[in-house]
Amino acid sequence: MNQMTLYVEKESFIHRIDPLTKLLFAFISILITYLTADRLFVFCILLFTVALLLAGKVFKYILPVIGVSFLLILSIILVQGFFHPDRATILFSIGPLTIYKEGFSIALLITLRVVNMISAFGVVILTTKPDDLVESLVQKGLSHRFGYVLLSVLQIIPQMIALTGKITDAQRARGLETEGSLWIRFKSFIPLIGPVVLNSLNETRERSIALEIRRFNSKGQRTSLYEREPYKYRWIIRAGLLSALFAVIVWRVGS
Repeated sequence: MNQMTLYVEKESFIHRIDPLTKLLFAFISILITYLTADRLFVFCILLFTVALLLAGKVFKYILPVIGVSFLLILSIILVQGFFHPDRATILFSIGPLTIYKEGFSIALLITLRVVNMISAFGVVILTTKPDDLVESLVQKGLSHRFGYVLLSVLQIIPQMIALTGKITDAQRARGLETEGSLWIRFKSFIPLIGPVVLNSLNETRERSIALEIRRFNSKGQRTSLYEREPYKYRWIIRAGLLSALFAVIVWRVGS
């Protein structure tokens, strides 16, 4: 994984697909799961998304993100399971608390949708270089200013992780205890906050100066230093995705 991006460099056909086609897949995959309340169908969409992650050899990299989201997922299950207004059928009880089938069913559907959403965007972010994604959007008419903001957003998490690692190593070299009990870890976290924030602000300032030097706000015609060769099967894949979306809409309207 590139230290400054979430992109994972692998050799797979998923990596070779152009960024806009993968972005279209992410949006259609998410939209389809919200057009239907059939849990089995949504689960099949999720399985297909996971299959793409496996084909791209990046499945293990999405697991920590899904793991972090399980705190949200657990809250959804608890709230829907305990307090859904249509609760009637008892599924099981935990002491004085009762999980109802109706609420749990809704919670399961929401969970499948959330995990699919994370996985679908994982297909895009983990198998696409941020530069390629932003450049493709800019070539389609996206403002270069908004493109820069989008690129910064895609890079901010790995940059913060890398910066935190460097500062942690520096503080550890000065004798700061960063490992041990929960209290020691908490105390070591406080001295890290200031340097991380200050260094982030300093990097933002330096980047702004660098952009101005490179005439970021120039009004003249722009050229691209790197031209990506179009993916030859992109129109076939896009047609298939749009056809799948149209079929789901027709099925949903007719049901």
